[in-house]
Amino acid sequence: MTRRVQILVALALTALWGAGIFAAHAGGHLRFLDRLEATLTDWRTQVRGVQRPPDLVTIVAIDDTVVKRGGSYPLPRADLARVVDTIVQFKPKVVAIDLLLVDRSAAIGDATLANTLATGPMVLAAAAIFPSASENVAPGSAGPLAVLPQAERFLLPLPAFADHAEVGIVNVATGQSGSPLSVPMLFRTRDKVELSFPLRVATRALDKPLTIAPDHLMLGDRAVPTDTDFALPITYYGPRRTIRTVSAQSIFDGTLNRDAIENRIVVIGASVAGGGDFYPTPFDSLMPGVEVVSTAITHLVSGDGIVRDHRVHIADALAAILLPMLLVGLLAWRRSALGIMAAAAVMIAWAGLNAFAFTHGVWLNAATTLAAAVPPVAIFAGVQLWAGGRRTQYLAAKSRSLAQFQAPAVQEWLARDPNFLSKPVRQDAAIVFIDLSGFTSLSERIDPDALQEILQAFHARIDKAAVDCGGMITGFLGDGAMILFGLPAAMPDDAARALKCAIDLHRGVDHWIASLPSAIGGQLGFKIGAHFGEIVASRLGESHQHITATGDTVNVASRLMEVAVQNDARLALSNTLLDTADFHGAPDGVLSGPLLAQVRGRSGVVTVWFWRDHSGPGQGATKAEMID
Repeated sequence: MTRRVQILVALALTALWGAGIFAAHAGGHLRFLDRLEATLTDWRTQVRGVQRPPDLVTIVAIDDTVVKRGGSYPLPRADLARVVDTIVQFKPKVVAIDLLLVDRSAAIGDATLANTLATGPMVLAAAAIFPSASENVAPGSAGPLAVLPQAERFLLPLPAFADHAEVGIVNVATGQSGSPLSVPMLFRTRDKVELSFPLRVATRALDKPLTIAPDHLMLGDRAVPTDTDFALPITYYGPRRTIRTVSAQSIFDGTLNRDAIENRIVVIGASVAGGGDFYPTPFDSLMPGVEVVSTAITHLVSGDGIVRDHRVHIADALAAILLPMLLVGLLAWRRSALGIMAAAAVMIAWAGLNAFAFTHGVWLNAATTLAAAVPPVAIFAGVQLWAGGRRTQYLAAKSRSLAQFQAPAVQEWLARDPNFLSKPVRQDAAIVFIDLSGFTSLSERIDPDALQEILQAFHARIDKAAVDCGGMITGFLGDGAMILFGLPAAMPDDAARALKCAIDLHRGVDHWIASLPSAIGGQLGFKIGAHFGEIVASRLGESHQHITATGDTVNVASRLMEVAVQNDARLALSNTLLDTADFHGAPDGVLSGPLLAQVRGRSGVVTVWFWRDHSGPGQGATKAEMID
């Protein structure tokens, strides 16, 4: 499978994964993503910071101060009637009582409260009773209202109270973290649909007709964007008491400010410690339920709620599919740090866009997109790393194989410049030739395996001497080799290193032959020639190229091996090489000459010196002494 096909398959699988994650979550599965989304929503809310709410609602709190004064909770109906009566006298738009008035109390108190409720615009709280802890939608339902939370029954206020007020369902929907993230606007039983408490209060306060459209609500001519289940997403303005709050005790003390009530929406609710109606929010570990409800009322009346409607869900679906595909595509486009950096930049940009949208009133789902993006990207990156490791191992093996044929310096040069020596180059260089004597006749008499071992041992000594001195073996010539000093670039000490290599070869091969069985070693000898001068370095061949050197210098170095044999020596050195190397002899060898030698196939003569190991101290001679 080609790399392009592999990438297309990876992108297709990534798109299917993203679509599957989104569909599964939208279908009510993958509930763990709800907890993650709740956590991410808390973070985004904290990043947005505390907001000043539209000053439309006043909460009259039945708090600990009121309970201490009255000595009991719930508040006696006569006291609640006094609170409501005082508020009504200050002309509010609507009075919303976030207390369940479902049980009978003292007859006088109930009658007093019923009469008081008849004096102003009132909305009372009712509760939906569900058969289980979750709000279920009945299977097999049809129509736009099928998605509404289906209650077993509604717990309504006493008829004496409900006859003088409108009623709304006060339940809120909590996420996996326990924090209310939305408030259902409509509830149903098998035969009845009821409005929520916040929606009933907002409708009464705005005095506009309510229209239930298939995917949203209309308050008069203003659309109220809701989630797909007619739930109103809420985002908190700040910690407790960010929405204007006064204690009901100010009513009993006669200190209630008229400005806090007049022409405003007033919500009466409990904030008594231990009362049970508390929820965690991004700003508070415990916020009274009346403030949660008041937040929803403010969103409905002012129209400043956060949007999470069907258009946002379409954007979520596209993000869950396209973002992972983009990340995988970037990793495939650049299988390097650049691809990782590009993918990281895209993720940061997406996170910034998500947070920006949230702070500007659009709630894009973050958990679903992360669940759609992280696994395929992690898997693809892991496969890329695995494939990269395999490729690295393959290239390392090829490099090790190449190292057997090219000097390390040449390998590095070719890696930096693949066109190295694509055109011939003239330069000075030193050439060393070595060849075994008697190998051909020996090969006719001994076992091929034994012959192979001898040849391998001989080549190993040549390779060690060449590498130690920085030379390049341009080729093994059967029972001989050519070593070049001057590539990849000419160096001032090329001649000196070639001379050292020739002497090391002389000693190493001599000792090796002496270590062989006499039946073999007695048949072998060797000859070495070394010269310095101008060469032509180039790459030869088409599909299988090799680096070599040609020219008169190479020919002379090769012919010097014959000169050595003719003069009962094993190492012949040209005068040019010795002069360039600035060599004047050594105490551990004997340098003899000079000899003006005629080289076969070449006109003129070459000045030649012969180097031998001395057999004892004091037998070495310098080049200057021999000339003298």
